[in-house]
Amino acid sequence: MVKKNSTKTKVQPYEIGELDHYLFGQGNHYEIYKKMGAHEVTKNGKRGVYFAVWAPHAVNVSVIGEFNDWDETKDKMKRGEPLGIYTCFVPEAKKGDLYKFCIETQAGEKIYKADPFANYAELRPGTASRITDISNLNWSDSKWMTAREKWDNKEEPVSIYEVHMGSWMRHPGREDEGFYTYREFAEAITKYVKEMGYTHVELMGIAEHPFDGSWGYQVTGYYAPTSRYGTPEDFAYMVNYLHKNNIGVILDWVPAHFPKDAHGLADFDGTPTFEYPDPRKGEHPDWGTKVFNYEKPEVSNFLLANALFWVEHYHVDGLRVDAVASMLYLDYGREDGQWIPNKFGGNENLEAIAFFKHLNSVVCGRNKGVMMIAEESTAWPKVTGSPEDDGLGFTLKWNMGWMHDFTEYMKLDPYFRKNAHHMMTFSMEYAYSENYILVLSHDEVVHLKCSMLNKMPGEGWDKFRNLKVAYAFMMGHPGKKLLFMGQEFAQLREWSEERELDWFLLAEEPHQQIQNWYKDLLHLYKKNKALYELDNDPKGFDWINKDDIFRSIFSFTRHSKDGKKNLLFVCNFTPVDRPDYRVGVPRRKQFKLVLNSDETKYGGSGEERPLVYKPEKQECDGQKYSFAYPLPGYGVAVFEY
Repeated sequence: MVKKNSTKTKVQPYEIGELDHYLFGQGNHYEIYKKMGAHEVTKNGKRGVYFAVWAPHAVNVSVIGEFNDWDETKDKMKRGEPLGIYTCFVPEAKKGDLYKFCIETQAGEKIYKADPFANYAELRPGTASRITDISNLNWSDSKWMTAREKWDNKEEPVSIYEVHMGSWMRHPGREDEGFYTYREFAEAITKYVKEMGYTHVELMGIAEHPFDGSWGYQVTGYYAPTSRYGTPEDFAYMVNYLHKNNIGVILDWVPAHFPKDAHGLADFDGTPTFEYPDPRKGEHPDWGTKVFNYEKPEVSNFLLANALFWVEHYHVDGLRVDAVASMLYLDYGREDGQWIPNKFGGNENLEAIAFFKHLNSVVCGRNKGVMMIAEESTAWPKVTGSPEDDGLGFTLKWNMGWMHDFTEYMKLDPYFRKNAHHMMTFSMEYAYSENYILVLSHDEVVHLKCSMLNKMPGEGWDKFRNLKVAYAFMMGHPGKKLLFMGQEFAQLREWSEERELDWFLLAEEPHQQIQNWYKDLLHLYKKNKALYELDNDPKGFDWINKDDIFRSIFSFTRHSKDGKKNLLFVCNFTPVDRPDYRVGVPRRKQFKLVLNSDETKYGGSGEERPLVYKPEKQECDGQKYSFAYPLPGYGVAVFEY
């Protein structure tokens, strides 16, 4: 018997090989984005572009673009098995060229799709992908990245400024809405955020999306920073610039659903490729979007690698994961008969649960100090619990329960607040069940919900005084902080993505005073460990008096780990002056007034007050000691002891 010589073609490092198929098919190819999409390479001494696209049910695929006059016959792609990944090398293609994939479906149609793994896209309304090279981005943030590895979000200050780039600030009269570029925005936002005292910015709408009005929540280019504001290099410059100024960067990330735009992921190869095939599972009736099929390893891999792409390739410090509840519950937004139960007959999406555990284990396991933040609005247990303990593995969870109770309480006429006192204390009953962020996000200031200022009762100055005491209570309450842009200076109008914030309001004293107040609260927060070090530990918080119902006054203390620098908060939620007010305290130590809402720079009376208060042995609020402090209507006083 004669043995035949078997020669195996050597796979080049840039080519999709057997191992790539295997790992992608297992859902574990964490850097698949380095192989899929369009990458400049040298083959047989020729410089060109290697294209790879997953289209398992396609009959044929060709790449079309500016390099071949969009001719479907010129650059046919070769199918690789077993997954159906199509590849080809095009020597004529180069950086900057637009391209799409022409996919021949089993029904005999031809459809034209943007590249799911593209790193750059044509400026809308164009829908093509653009060849680029992001392999050598310029980074000089090693100091930040090294420090991040040792960073523990539980014990560090996190005060987030939530921003929609396109409507934060604009250049009047400039083309394309007068948007700031990533580079311009980097410098402007850094100056503002440093002055105000935030620790992080959270950016909406960075991944490529076709429609401005979706705010970036209907994504067509998961691997491409939107071209609205510049190039991928410009985006990297922005992250780098913020890091060099000690500001963290969080991105909104949308693994729950995607739009039906013809060039996007929907029915990608003529069949449901990225989405569940049954519309009862694969479509969101409320949003008119498709739902990712987390059961397919390749789809969960697409998303998992995408999270790692932003964190590892673009140095992003955290992802705020949008619409987590819609992924966890099969009946989310659906009537009876519109959804399919899981194999146990329940309404939990078992594949989505497994996806979250895998996602958070890998992202946080490979990137110490990175935050995975769940926007989750239900009482799902252990959202921030460890996957080993059957938790979902998120770092932090938006506290939607607190947000709802807090805003409903604040909307009430102060006369009726005594009947809703529990709405401000109830959150402490579950404050340690998860690692929480207190949020007043963009969702609270759109769709006729009013700006934060216009949620407040009363007229004129009363609204501002209400907002001041609200923000102080939020800053003192356990949990990290997030506030949407414009609310820090009491924007009057609801937010709209079509215009910049109403910065002109800062020429008016009350708006400037609110901004002064919020700025000083942020700096107080950042420099006092008592306000963040024990957020997740009952030792970090004590009520002094949570039952002062008829006067609607709340008093509480916050503690640091070493107990050396504690803070006492007193917040009056009515316009009634309390000249005879006394506050009980646990120790006979000196109490130093560190924040007083009655100062003129905050719009107060400016009445002079002592800076130091010595408690007497006089029982009050169930405490042995107390001191007198005349408390103005809507007054806030913060003391250090």
